[in-house]
Amino acid sequence: MLKDFYDKHRNFSCRTLTEYDISPGIKCKFDILKANLNTKKLFSNALDLGSSGNSFLFFLENLKNRSFLDIAELPLKQHIYKIAGHPVCSDLKKLPYRNESFDFVSALDVLEHLKDDRVAVSEMSRILKNSGIIVITVPHRMKYFTNQDRLIGHYRRYEVNELVNLFKKFNLTHLKTFGIYGRLMRISDIQAANPNNIEENIANLRYRYENNQTFRRIWNLIVKILSKLMKIDAKYQSLKKIMNIALIFKKNS
Repeated sequence: MLKDFYDKHRNFSCRTLTEYDISPGIKCKFDILKANLNTKKLFSNALDLGSSGNSFLFFLENLKNRSFLDIAELPLKQHIYKIAGHPVCSDLKKLPYRNESFDFVSALDVLEHLKDDRVAVSEMSRILKNSGIIVITVPHRMKYFTNQDRLIGHYRRYEVNELVNLFKKFNLTHLKTFGIYGRLMRISDIQAANPNNIEENIANLRYRYENNQTFRRIWNLIVKILSKLMKIDAKYQSLKKIMNIALIFKKNS
């Protein structure tokens, strides 16, 4: 059922690397993550869980090998022809990798979609090398749970302490927490009112951006301004009001 949802939900299954250019939210998220990661350290093997078609790994230069896993098959197809890209269609309940295979793992906006997140964290820890890094992003605080969360398949929102304690049980030490989306992200609740119309608009936006050079230049400016406002909102908003957060963990040796 979950796989069927993501294969057919176009807002997920039709995403490409273009999302970074057309979506202020994606640009905001990826830019904030890059600013908070140690991009000087070289990672030999990196894995993006729930990668969709717009994997964060393509925006990091300090990775030697990139692997991608998603429950939906369609968005993975574009990764087949990428250099050093290894796409796999599977889920997080039993990852198809050997123990200690990766020194970098990302799971962006993934855990909230899983009924049993403990199994997922256990698997993430299993495939991570000692001293390896995990970065996650999740929606923050159950008090902000709305019909929009239900619409896109969220089982829950998280509290920071809840996540820190969960990862600690699987030999993962919390290094850092920071905001990804502040209160401006509440605008996404509009999608709950008319999800089909929103999906159609996103598909049309993607098409116009990729096929109209004039529109692309105008939209680039709009995205630059909006993503900047979102970054400021995430940076200066108090943590208790942050809508989405990121956490970085390290596996104990």
